Amino acid sequence: MEFAESVSGFYNKNHVDQLMLLGWYMEAVEGKISFSAPVIRNAFVQVGVDPPDVSKYLKRQADKKPPQLIRANGGFKLAGAVKRSFDSRIGNNPSVVAVSKLLSDLPAKVPNLAERDFLSEALNCYKVKAYRAAIVMVWNLAYDHLMEWLLADQTRLDKFNTGITKKYPKSKVVVSVRDDFDEFKEFEVIQICRTARLFNKNVVDIMEAKLKRRNSFAHPSTIVVTQAQADDAITDLVNNVVLTLL
Repeated sequence: MEFAESVSGFYNKNHVDQLMLLGWYMEAVEGKISFSAPVIRNAFVQVGVDPPDVSKYLKRQADKKPPQLIRANGGFKLAGAVKRSFDSRIGNNPSVVAVSKLLSDLPAKVPNLAERDFLSEALNCYKVKAYRAAIVMVWNLAYDHLMEWLLADQTRLDKFNTGITKKYPKSKVVVSVRDDFDEFKEFEVIQICRTARLFNKNVVDIMEAKLKRRNSFAHPSTIVVTQAQADDAITDLVNNVVLTLL
């Protein structure tokens, strides 16, 4: 679970603090209304920590005065004051919530393990504020995904090749393998897809806009790259390109 690595000093904290952080993650990021001992125990395993006596700690936190946990729905949830404290300390850190939420959603949506690993590397750049690198990497992921998506279906590929003759009538290229795309610039591939109507205008507009941003950031310059720009590029390309073209 990337969330643990996103929280400063998570692995140096005691088991109670780790348990409370994992509980907050389940409520605030995953949207669970409560969590049980087995669920928390599994969360410890996912973050690479040997699970403590979870049932004992949950009961102890619920029996405190004032209680740190509230019994609810057959399990536990953070007490209101505790949750608000975590919301203030962690929830206002967009990199923690955005990265964690994005990664927690990916396994169920992206079947390609190589793409998932590549995105994880890009998000590691994001977490250390290497926003320029994160944007470039996620663009590479989305463009690579587009090419694989075209090659995966002969009907789509035929439409793409018909689009070539319409958009660039002087071109003699017929795309049949991955290397054939090298005959075109990235912008040209997107334009061919637009001409062939392989996907809707929103996907085209997003890819064109993010390609311009990638081009601005891919080379040494005085341009300042902000977290907000990285947030926009990552969420748009992953949600509206990678997860749309399946």
